[in-house]
Amino acid sequence: METRVAVISIIVENDGSTAELNGLLSGFSDYVIGRMGVPYKERGVRLISVAVDAPQDKIAALSGRIGALDGVSVKTAYARI
Repeated sequence: METRVAVISIIVENDGSTAELNGLLSGFSDYVIGRMGVPYKERGVRLISVAVDAPQDKIAALSGRIGALDGVSVKTAYARI
């Protein structure tokens, strides 16, 4: 199956959604290239970037499930390769 390279950008404003978010990302770990999280305490948010190489439908499904979490925003950018 053909895969795409993408970066999923996540902003967490609700700490209560962190455990569920981590569960989603763990379930997708076979496709994760790398992950970086930055707590921004002054603004009360967490900024997370996740680089993935996965089939298009898997990336879309993960992004959709992340975006459905309370207090979590998500955007996905795809490589042109």
